[in-house]
Amino acid sequence: MNRIRTLADTVISASRRTDIPALYTPWLMKGIQQGEVLVVNPFNRVPRKVDLRPEAVHSMVFWSKNFAPFLTAKAHTRLKEMGYRLFFNFTINGENSVLEPNIPALDQRMSQAEALCRHFGPDTINWRFDPISFYQDNGVPRNCLEDFETIARRLANLGISRCITSFYDPYKKVDQRLRRLAQAGGPHIRFTDPGADVRQRVIQRMAALLDTLGIRLFLCCESALFDAFPPIENVYASACIDGKHLKRLFGGNPVTAKDTGQRRDKGCQCTRSVDIGSYDLHPCHHNCLFCYARTGMDTPNENKRP
Repeated sequence: MNRIRTLADTVISASRRTDIPALYTPWLMKGIQQGEVLVVNPFNRVPRKVDLRPEAVHSMVFWSKNFAPFLTAKAHTRLKEMGYRLFFNFTINGENSVLEPNIPALDQRMSQAEALCRHFGPDTINWRFDPISFYQDNGVPRNCLEDFETIARRLANLGISRCITSFYDPYKKVDQRLRRLAQAGGPHIRFTDPGADVRQRVIQRMAALLDTLGIRLFLCCESALFDAFPPIENVYASACIDGKHLKRLFGGNPVTAKDTGQRRDKGCQCTRSVDIGSYDLHPCHHNCLFCYARTGMDTPNENKRP
């Protein structure tokens, strides 16, 4: 078994592959206690150990739709006291139990954002409104934008100044998931492509609103949209993990080289990090219909919770 040796410039991503704060905080904290976690490469299946000792890590970037278990376990204060520098990618899309059936109510997630701001400051939080989805629900056209302005105004009041978004990308596993849902008696959902012109107008409206609130809008992996239209005011290419921003926040020397393992051809600007999640070992039980990762509903014959 190989070991991923990390230096104090290493950024830990926890995680693009699952929701560790919501579902696997005990696993994470056990790894912190042991000083390392086991990670299986999703492509070659080679297991490796990642060094998580505070002296080996510059910062940890958490991705979640529900920080309640993380906060309740006081993982945030324990990690801070141990010397870890924490950053948060918090996805808040609104109230939509069809697309995101297993996440808390919007007010609860807003309270979580307030708690994170109080403990770490709003500059340590990226608000992700992701993905922008257009779909048909039993033949009725819908989209996920109805709560966007409400969320934006509430987060602006907390001082959060960065919003990251992208449009839904089709995946075969999503189509299979939707077929199983319909066959089980659930709604008949079909994601639709609104077209380039609609995408442009949506981004223009979002950017204009956010500009009045002091929030910058970043597009994640949307190079086609940048290439198809003239520049839109208050819209930037996104680095969801941004070593330069982490350096401004925390000092030190985090890696700032571009992450070649991400979707560079789609416009990803992320810098290098080490992801400690696993699609197979850590399925996400939010069961979001549009998710590219492995969800609980994709593993019906396995144990549903960690």
